[in-house]
Amino acid sequence: MKFRKILTTTVAATVAGLFALASINAMAHTDEYLDTQQAPNGGQLRMAGVYHFELVVAKDSKEAKNNPVIVFVTEHAGTKVSTAGAKGTVTILGDKTKTTVNLTPDGDNRLKGSGTYASTSDMKAVVSVTLAGKTAEQARFTPLAMPKAMAQDGHADHKH
Repeated sequence: MKFRKILTTTVAATVAGLFALASINAMAHTDEYLDTQQAPNGGQLRMAGVYHFELVVAKDSKEAKNNPVIVFVTEHAGTKVSTAGAKGTVTILGDKTKTTVNLTPDGDNRLKGSGTYASTSDMKAVVSVTLAGKTAEQARFTPLAMPKAMAQDGHADHKH
């Protein structure tokens, strides 16, 4: 009888673990999927741990000059996450230059800073945010790259 109870408990724990893992994976969004979503503030969305980061940069600065950088932080469902006590950086690579922008809290769920950069289609950015009492989360962006074309069925082009 003890063996049966142990076996039943082990099977139940394994099944529960598999359901939990499936839930976590279902919540994670790929960059390709997020590029098909309209970001609430006109930026680009990325997953960063359990959070979504939305990076907003200047889109029309042909020459390198001091421009704003804003990062919005939300939970998976789009609920605002407080950035009080948070800190962060954005490292921008583009036009053969590298700029690091320090971010400070600015409103409910956003961090803001400014740095010298030009708006180029090859711009890449690495955002690192440490929320109060949490470990740092990072995400990589291509904020001005054109999203992949949509297939006629409304899904991003991909191989099955």
